[in-house]
Amino acid sequence: MTVSPISHADLRDASAVDVRAAIRSGAYVGHTAGLAKGKLQCNLAILPERYALDFLRFCLRNPKPCPLVGVGDTGNPFVPTLGPDIDIRTDVPKYRVFRDGVLAEEVTDISDLWTDDLVTVALGCSFTFENALIRHGIPVRHVELGRNVPMFSSNLSLNASGPFGGKMVVTMRPIAADKVAAATEISARYPQAHGAPIASGDPAQLGISDLSQPDWGEAVDVRAGEVPVYWACGVTPQNVLLEAKLPICITHSPGHMLLSDVAEDAETTIFNTP
Repeated sequence: MTVSPISHADLRDASAVDVRAAIRSGAYVGHTAGLAKGKLQCNLAILPERYALDFLRFCLRNPKPCPLVGVGDTGNPFVPTLGPDIDIRTDVPKYRVFRDGVLAEEVTDISDLWTDDLVTVALGCSFTFENALIRHGIPVRHVELGRNVPMFSSNLSLNASGPFGGKMVVTMRPIAADKVAAATEISARYPQAHGAPIASGDPAQLGISDLSQPDWGEAVDVRAGEVPVYWACGVTPQNVLLEAKLPICITHSPGHMLLSDVAEDAETTIFNTP
């Protein structure tokens, strides 16, 4: 049966449940910035059980880019603490499948790839605090433009665990100079969504040479009177997983998050112990 496509604009005021239904049906495969306002958005890492403990240690040692918000049982594609109807195999708009550290494919459904030894790890996402910034009158340019947030590799080293380590990925948002302090204070309230910025101003301090050329996402301009502000990014664990060269791991595609039913101001860590 042919499914009629749904646009990002059509879903701006939809609930997380309704957005997931559109994703599950195949009607929506786009980015999730600005969707399901008030709900926690999650980065996703799915990996074999034998690597999961080292990866969880890595996340705990690097909470800014890797804030743990959910952990599934081995072989179970459901994470009920994030939403009672969530099926991790179908409810993300777009997935990336890596084999031996190489991107093998990008798909909208991983049902055929699911096996009994896979573990789901959900991590908080900066899209969550963007809603709070907007509510407080601080514009978020990429949301206004309907784009994916710009993301950059940085020179910041991570704390390693087992095969997992490397450099942090950061997101950038232009903020009016007189609102940077407020943006910092607001985002700091959401440690489960990367918390306060890690830096602002000159991108060279983070090893970034050109803000108009993001490594992932889409560029946005920094206008007169604005300061580029940088937050830790959930693409970090994707890079780490890639460098570890696992036989298989599955992540969300950048900007294409899992939308949960959890309020964005919930407790920092939510484990799957129903």
